[in-house]
Amino acid sequence: MSDTAATRSASVFQEILRAEWAALADGMRSPLTPDEIRAIRGLGDELDLTEVQEVYLPLSRLLSLYAAGSQRLYQDTQRFLDGAGRHSPGLTPFVIGVAGSVAVGKSTIARLLRELLSHWTDTPRVELVTTDGFLYPNAELERRGLMDRKGFPESYDRRALLAFVSAIKSGAPSVTAPVYSHLSYDIVPSASVTVRRPDVLIVEGLNVLQPAPQGQALALSDLFDFTIYVDADAADVARWYEERFLRLQRGAFKDPGSYFHRYASLSEDEARETARGIWERINGRNLVENILPTRERARLVLRKDADHAVRSVLLRKI
Repeated sequence: MSDTAATRSASVFQEILRAEWAALADGMRSPLTPDEIRAIRGLGDELDLTEVQEVYLPLSRLLSLYAAGSQRLYQDTQRFLDGAGRHSPGLTPFVIGVAGSVAVGKSTIARLLRELLSHWTDTPRVELVTTDGFLYPNAELERRGLMDRKGFPESYDRRALLAFVSAIKSGAPSVTAPVYSHLSYDIVPSASVTVRRPDVLIVEGLNVLQPAPQGQALALSDLFDFTIYVDADAADVARWYEERFLRLQRGAFKDPGSYFHRYASLSEDEARETARGIWERINGRNLVENILPTRERARLVLRKDADHAVRSVLLRKI
């Protein structure tokens, strides 16, 4: 057996190729129309009805089965504890973490899963929160000298994020989270989003699979019931980032209120050079140093090809 074959056989994941995975959708039909899919799709993402049908519909069904199984286990556990006179606090939300690099398409996937999961009987109420809202405000990042490390683990208020998900998981009736603006590239003062005991909470972000920092006993991922890592070759992700930057430069950056308005007048060559510089200095480093090392901690990995299409699914064996 070759070293490569031996490594593959010893992996904690079982790999399911696209055709095999797509066969799991036999008899299922996507509840979303092409127009609804276009509304969900992020800038630069190649997502169509076929991709939804073959990849994300069976994934949503698998997640709904996990959620239903978790509910049954919780109920069985409470019935067992009731025998000792313990009070049953009621069901708590099933929490899904979605991780991956900037520009890999994880935000689109999280939005899509929110819509698909809400159509399954066991999970009608699904909420989505991104960790962007838990970034420190720009003024605080400036004070800490972290503006060039925005998106790195230390740029987040990890205690506030952990407290938010802990409250959700404990069954709190309502919990609020800060709001982030991609236009101003900052936290929106006095704005918040409220989550009220959903069946499923999806938490999407770059570093949601990070282990606990030194001196902290609990990691955010310890509160997740299921975790997904969106994977692609780093060179492809860098190219997707550059292409997305150019689209934004021709669109959102032209808004005077945009944090990146200063890039709106760049030539295409200048814009490409700027995007590559940002990628190499910030996002590429973050991917290699912090995000990619967490891939093996996921329960399921979606592997994308250069065209954004998922080529295989890796599901944890143990």
